[in-house]
Amino acid sequence: MSPAGPAWPRLRVLQTLWALLVVLLAPWRLWAIKNTQECTWQVVLNNFETVGKKDASDRFVDQEPLYTVDKVFSQLVDAPVDPDEVRGLVSGKRERSWTCTPLGSGHLPTLSLQTYLGFPYYLKINYSCKGESSEALVRKGHLTGLKPVVLVTFQSPVNFHRWKIEQLQIQMEAAPFRSRERCNAEEVCLMSWYTPMPIKNGSVVMRVDVSSNGLGPFIPNKRFQVNINGFLERQRDNTLQFTVGNELFNLIPRYFVNVPSRPLWYTVDQAPVFILGGIPEEKAILLTDTNFKDFFLVELSIDSCWVGSFYCPQTSFTATIYDAIATESTLFIRQNQLIYYFTGTYTTLHESNRGSGRWVRVLANECIKKLCPVHFHSNGSEYVMALTTGKHEGYVHFGTITDGRVSFELLPRQRSVCSGILVVNCSITWAVFIAGDYNLLLLVEIEDPSTRKYFQVVSYDLVSDYLVVLYTIPEFIPDARGLEFLMVLGTESYTNFPMVPKGMSYNPYNNLLFIWGNFLLQSYNSENFIYLADFPKELSIKYLVNSFYGDTAIVTETEEIWYLLEGSYQVYKLFPSKGWQVHVSLQVMQQSSLYAPNETMVTLFYEDHRLYQLVYLIDNQQGRLVKRLVPVEQLLMYQQISNDYLLERQGSHLTLSFTNFCPFTVMRLRDLPNPQIYTRQERYRAQPPCVLEPGGFHSNNSLAVYQGLVYYLLWLHSKYDKPYADPVHDPTWRWWKNKKQDQDYYFYLASNWRSAGSVHVDMASYEKIYDLKAENELPERIFLDKGTSYRFSVFLTAREPEPVHGPSFQLQSKVGLAVVLADPECIEAVVKEKVVVNRNSVLFWVTLSDKRFCFDQGISGHHLIKTSMLLKVVGSSGHCFQNTNQGPRMWLCMENSPCHDTIPHSIFASEFFFKVLVSNRGVDKSTYCDYQLTFQLHIHGLPLSARRAFLILMVSASLFVGLVILYVISCLLSPYVVKVCNVLCWKINNIIAWESYIYSIASDTGAFSNTSGIKSGESSGGISRVVSKVAGENRTDTKETLRKKPIS
Repeated sequence: MSPAGPAWPRLRVLQTLWALLVVLLAPWRLWAIKNTQECTWQVVLNNFETVGKKDASDRFVDQEPLYTVDKVFSQLVDAPVDPDEVRGLVSGKRERSWTCTPLGSGHLPTLSLQTYLGFPYYLKINYSCKGESSEALVRKGHLTGLKPVVLVTFQSPVNFHRWKIEQLQIQMEAAPFRSRERCNAEEVCLMSWYTPMPIKNGSVVMRVDVSSNGLGPFIPNKRFQVNINGFLERQRDNTLQFTVGNELFNLIPRYFVNVPSRPLWYTVDQAPVFILGGIPEEKAILLTDTNFKDFFLVELSIDSCWVGSFYCPQTSFTATIYDAIATESTLFIRQNQLIYYFTGTYTTLHESNRGSGRWVRVLANECIKKLCPVHFHSNGSEYVMALTTGKHEGYVHFGTITDGRVSFELLPRQRSVCSGILVVNCSITWAVFIAGDYNLLLLVEIEDPSTRKYFQVVSYDLVSDYLVVLYTIPEFIPDARGLEFLMVLGTESYTNFPMVPKGMSYNPYNNLLFIWGNFLLQSYNSENFIYLADFPKELSIKYLVNSFYGDTAIVTETEEIWYLLEGSYQVYKLFPSKGWQVHVSLQVMQQSSLYAPNETMVTLFYEDHRLYQLVYLIDNQQGRLVKRLVPVEQLLMYQQISNDYLLERQGSHLTLSFTNFCPFTVMRLRDLPNPQIYTRQERYRAQPPCVLEPGGFHSNNSLAVYQGLVYYLLWLHSKYDKPYADPVHDPTWRWWKNKKQDQDYYFYLASNWRSAGSVHVDMASYEKIYDLKAENELPERIFLDKGTSYRFSVFLTAREPEPVHGPSFQLQSKVGLAVVLADPECIEAVVKEKVVVNRNSVLFWVTLSDKRFCFDQGISGHHLIKTSMLLKVVGSSGHCFQNTNQGPRMWLCMENSPCHDTIPHSIFASEFFFKVLVSNRGVDKSTYCDYQLTFQLHIHGLPLSARRAFLILMVSASLFVGLVILYVISCLLSPYVVKVCNVLCWKINNIIAWESYIYSIASDTGAFSNTSGIKSGESSGGISRVVSKVAGENRTDTKETLRKKPIS
């Protein structure tokens, strides 16, 4: 029981300590934020021979399983993975090879896996932080419990007639492994983490997401593309060589400097390899299997014949590869009027070696002027279109690629497009294939002798062989008269600028069609078009880059980059722009290696909904190709800030004030349902086997066991896959059904370090996950069956307006949510609103439902109809930008800035005034005058550097802990100190009384000796005895007095 006393001082101390802890943790938070932005994961491939070797990296070429894994499993005789159990799962079946044991094919009723097999590659995982040693960081992470978690997502195959359509993932925990390099340390010098890199038949594109297990340092999640490269082959000396040509190792500047950029064409989500031509006067391409994280320059082994004739007029010959398209297993190129294709070696797709071995020329007797890509596959095939000139002008060669086999058909089948639309002379400029409708949209240029040439959009039905004119493009650009957009009805006024169409772009998810040239038209039904007036008519579009998720980037002939967001009619200029200048200045201040004064854009493309550039940089007379992110949200934010600000005078100086036009401050998604029933996602979990090693490091044998376990887990999935059945049909159940009762015995062996092979396999570590939880964002795609619905809520917090007088029980700022459906005849949306007045917020419930009558019955995953839903906050377009924990964020006073690490000289925050000079020099060339404006920028305080903040934290924490320890010690020792002081005081008083008594006795004794004449020796002896006796009596009296003193 605590002693009685006032309680409020303790509460006050606790409140003070809490406030001090908050102050001390603030600089630690700055340090943590800095670290989270500097660290990144690193992933490479290793085969069995290169595991543990420093700087070893391999390409994904081999696709055959390894039988050597079974030798390791043969040693695990007293373990739940007894090979005899595997051989007995399906008795009476003969042993089959890898090519006859498809993973995930659904064609396995007659097949069996007689041995444990392994995949040919591992994923080697490390991480690095800027300015620190990677080896030391990895050791630190291991010692603090860090284990990378790898999620591999297999892309569904194109040919669903051969392979089963499924959304399959496997989640694996990485195993630590010591490097094979010589090490003088007792425990470890170099180490990495490893997981098997699984392969699934029918998939050549794999997405690898690496995250942390939550222990150790914080490292942001990162995604990697790990694709199979079927255009490499292994030689006898174990080296790799391209089958499409010879690799060039010298990136000559003339290949890229001042060379126009070109579009990157490929089948979306299916192409494992990208190719890019356009290298002047060279029959060479850029080839990558990592989305240009790295790449190769390859000179193609083609014959480069030039066939000129009266029906194929060619003014000149060039070796340049102009058009390049990549599909799931086949590459297409155009050189002059010739078309070539090359099919890669993909046994996981074709179950046999169907590689071309050489470039195959097709349409040899045709004069091809252009290749047009088809971005999406359908009906189990991929497509490509070739536009002709000469004798077959007005026709389209429609190419179909199925399982690596290529065939072309001449369309229209009965007569040319010119005859079908009743004109004499016409030419097809562009073609778009709409797979869901089996329809071709053609951009046709018509030359009429009596009038000028004009353009039409013509529709061709592949089923009925029917041609119809959908739209005639106006001859001149409309006069928008200051409007952002204009509905083109034919009654509007026009400018004197002629419309020059050059191409089309179609998004099958939202049915949005663009026609582009020196203008931009858009339509949702291919008949009624809207003119976007923000794009300057003086410019000409070279190509469009569509993310197919609502974002579109535009590249002009002058290499400018523009941006358009679905649901908005505003077209934004990204490069060159004020926002780009601010961004580049900040990057140069941070000494970024991705920017240089002299650079040339090679191509522009989207990856995971983010826009990237491939740029050739020349820095210090050294050229290099880099892939870098185009931060669209930050550029738009910088541009908005630079345009929407006011200068207000406060006292003797000017201050900047910014206006935020976004109608809301916070947007959150809530009440999202569990995703698996809607996304059809199937996920397995696998952990490495436990190793009986003090440091927890794995060996080659334990990694081989990990390979076999993951392989067998996926094999069980392919054979016993019942994704929505009850748990007894879980694919892993048959694996452990005879071993579950012995689980405690196996754990006993592992606890006593007696497991066979020094490896313990936990049967609960290999399972199928049925209860995935929703994240704080909508899934990438959902599947709606007949009559089903998907329901979630959107929480919006309105922006606080200026204070107004009047009642405050109403929402101060109006916010509205709109839902745009691409196919309202098939899908319906219902939105319900709930106002949360006390939080100045609105909660919208959104329900998306199928209308029950748009689709026919079919096999799951076959002939899906693509559609989309767009959520739009009214008034937010162009004013609101996504804010995440990683950005947008400005750090203006970095290490190389003059204002970096400014130390305050008092307890008050320092005041800073920056003198800013704005001039028109080099910008406005319409005048000879150099106009300059100088104003002051007032900043109240600047952040300390992270290192100094950490130093302050440590010093403050040390002082604080020292004071607390001193206080605790003083509280514990105070009773003893008081007791010692009392004893000392008592002794000092006794000594003083003793000296006073001696002095008085001595005085009396001197007088007595003078009068009596007694001998001094006797007197001294007597006095001594008397004094001793008196002193003893005094002490006795004192003790008795103390004992008799009452207790108060």
